Order: sequence, then C-alpha cells, then structure tokens
Amino acid sequence: MSAARTARTATRTGAPARGTTFRETMLGTLRLDDEDRTRRVRLDLTVSADHVLRLLGTTEARATGRIRIADMVDDPCAEGELEISPLARRRIRYRVTFTADGRRFTLDGWKSVTPRRPVASMTVLTYTLHEDGARIGAGTLRFPLGTGLLPFLAGLRFPRREDPGAFLVPRWRGEPGRTEVWYTTLTDPATGTGLWLHHELTAPADGSEPYAHGWAAVFPQDGPVRHARFGPTPWTREESGFSADGVAVRPGLLSGAAGDGTLSWRLAERPVGEPLFTFPRWSWRRPLLPAAQMLPAARALYEGTFTHDDTTLTLTAAPGASARIYGHGNARRWAWLHADLGGGDVLEIVAAVSTRPGLRGLPPLVFLRLHRQGRGWPRRPERSAAGWAGAGRFRADIALPTWTVTGRTGLRRIRVEVTQPADRTLTLDYTDPDGGHATCRNSERADAHIRWERWWFGGWRTEAEWTLEGTAHAEVGTR
Repeated sequence: MSAARTARTATRTGAPARGTTFRETMLGTLRLDDEDRTRRVRLDLTVSADHVLRLLGTTEARATGRIRIADMVDDPCAEGELEISPLARRRIRYRVTFTADGRRFTLDGWKSVTPRRPVASMTVLTYTLHEDGARIGAGTLRFPLGTGLLPFLAGLRFPRREDPGAFLVPRWRGEPGRTEVWYTTLTDPATGTGLWLHHELTAPADGSEPYAHGWAAVFPQDGPVRHARFGPTPWTREESGFSADGVAVRPGLLSGAAGDGTLSWRLAERPVGEPLFTFPRWSWRRPLLPAAQMLPAARALYEGTFTHDDTTLTLTAAPGASARIYGHGNARRWAWLHADLGGGDVLEIVAAVSTRPGLRGLPPLVFLRLHRQGRGWPRRPERSAAGWAGAGRFRADIALPTWTVTGRTGLRRIRVEVTQPADRTLTLDYTDPDGGHATCRNSERADAHIRWERWWFGGWRTEAEWTLEGTAHAEVGTR
C-alpha cells in the first residue's frame, strides 16, 4: 500500500490506518557453489506492513535488519521486502539485499506453506544467494520455535500508520519571529560520504518580509568538507513542503542546487520507519514550547545523485532521515545526534538551553528517543527532559570535540558519547528571527558510542552496545 493510499484510508476512517510490525530471527546454513563447506547464517529482520496482515490475501511488507554469514558477511543495514500470502498463494517469500566488501548480494527464497506440514512449512525457508543477478549459492534458514516464538509474539504490533508526507506541510501562518526548518542527513554506504541538506524559512521578529534560504554540504571520507548556500529569496508557500530558488522538498523527492550549481542533487526518499517525535507529540501540534523537532520517518532510504565539483555520487539504499523544526529560533546552546544503529534501531537526541529568561541559566534539557525493536524508550519524551520522581535524571555535557549524554529511567540507563573530529566538522553562521547570530558546528561523519544497560538482580548489565565510526550525524551550536 502506498503512502498516498494509507493517507486516504486514514481520512476515510477519521484516524490513522493500522499497520503491522514484527521481528523475526532465523538461523541456518549456506553452501556456496564453488565451495565444499557449509557456512552458518543468522538473519534478524524487522518487518513492517502498511496495513493489518491479510491471512486470506496477500500482504506486501518491508524488511530491514542484520545478516551474518560466517567468514563472509556482517551487514547491519540489510533491507528488502516480503510477500506474505500463506493461503492465497501458499507461500511467504523473502527478498533481502545486503553488501560485503563492496559486493552486493540478494537472498531470495520462500516458505512453502502446506496444511500437511503446517509447522515445518511455516518455519523453514529455502533460498538461493545471488550476486549481481547470478546465483552463487543456496541454503536453508529455520525459525527456532523454542527460543523465537515468545519474542516474536511479544513484539507483534499493530501501530497507527501516518503519512510521512503530511508532516512536510509548512506550519508557519504569518506570525513574526518564527523559523521553520526541513533538513535531511544521510550516509552513502558505498563511499562513507555524509550529506546534509538544510532548508529554512525565517520570519524576522521586526515584521519584515519572510525569506527562504539554506545550504548543502558534503563530507567525503577522503578530502575536505564542502558546502554551498542558496538564497535568501522571498518566501512563497509550497503546500506540499518547501520550494525556493529552484530547491524543493516534496514527499518522496529532494532536488535543487546551491552555490551557482557547484553542488546539485536529486534524491528519491523512501521512508522505512514510523514518525518519531523527539519532543512530546503535543508540542508539535500545539507550539507552546520555544521550539519542537520531529522526524516524519525515523529511518529512510535514498536513491539518486549528488554532484559536487566534478564528482557525482550515485546513491543506492543510502540510510538517513529527514527532520522538521518549528519555533522561535535557535537555543542558547544545543547538541543534536541522529544515529542509525542498524536493524531498524534509531537514536535521536536534542539537548538544549533556552534563550528565554529564567530558563537560560538551567542545565541543558535532554530530549532523547531510542527506538529499538519496535519500541520507544523512554516511554514518553517528557521523561528524559523532566525526569521521573525528580528532575535531572538525564544530563548533557556539551563541548567539542566530544560531548556526552547520560540518563536513566525505570530499570534502564544510557550513556552516549559523541565525537566530532575537527577535520570532519563544518562551521556555519546564520541569523535568527530576532536578528541574533547563531553558529552551528555540524558533522555528518561523527563517531558515537552508545551503551544501554538494565538493572538486573542488584547490578547494571549491558543490554545493547553500539559503536558508530563516521556514520553518526551530530551538531553542536551556540548563540
């Protein structure tokens, strides 16, 4: 089901349509055609469909996750699709693509459902492995009922499906002293290059004419950071997103050029995650806070081209995300992190000190959202900012080149350490609606180490740990 159809369904029913998500782990073996040995395989997938599973029909679903093949592959950014049709076509087909050492593979197979062997046929997946369309091996994967059934059932969800494109519509209604931002960050998996597209509407506090401006930046793995600006130009409202000076943000498409064409891009955007509200959802609907930030999709994949100087990047399934900001301007100090943790897991952090009297002297308020295994932590965004049973449970130490966030709620705690090396960080100045100047220091090739722990029988035990080298997106800013 397309995003447009999902939106129409939500409109007809008066509420967002329900989808289906679940996690599945399969274990098995692979034998390459030119080898006489068997390799062990583990496939962990997060599966997402835009509607409730149709047992009597066919359901098309997206899949993201991690595949590990002994002595060959460990790719946490595998992605593909499922055709779930247990009765209509008597099969559940899997098609998953992944990379290793610059080589691109496709796992293609299905579970052949039959009433004569219902358990085996629903848990055994036979597949072939292809490289660039040519078969190179075959194998079998099995769903382990003994250890996998309860986690599968516990993780089965039927979440509301919201149209990501609906969040691109401009929020500004003519008030002075407002700023609105559409920004996109992503990483090219083939070259390790980071990209940043920033689109901004500024309505000055003195009531003068609003204007649109922005910039694009490229962070190569080898070579200096390169950026170029577009605008300022008079603001013209674009009902579906942002449009100014030949630069556009529309549902499913980002296009434009900056610096008289020295940087240009045309990227198709495919959301593969649900909307993520870093701040409380009500703060986006009702702008009572100085500013609010959210992601129309927690994860997205990008296809297309980005040209800088004489180099053209051709992107294929590049992971990243687009985000939105609406408010009165930048904070007094702030730090931001977007980290794709692989397997559909995402961490988003905004830590900021307000410019408002009475708030500017407080430590940074931390808004932290960890989306892991289909669930959000903390359960409510207010927890990380206001704490529970006392404020101050989450703390941010904002500095460069390294800044940290720590905090706990309930039986879990987290520590995040972000490093923005100077040679991978871009410094930019721009003007807030009140005429003040803000400076941001952004890196789309930052490093991050995240440790998530759980209290268990009298001590803290590591529940998950991630290390990102050059794939974290981060920023530190001041006014």
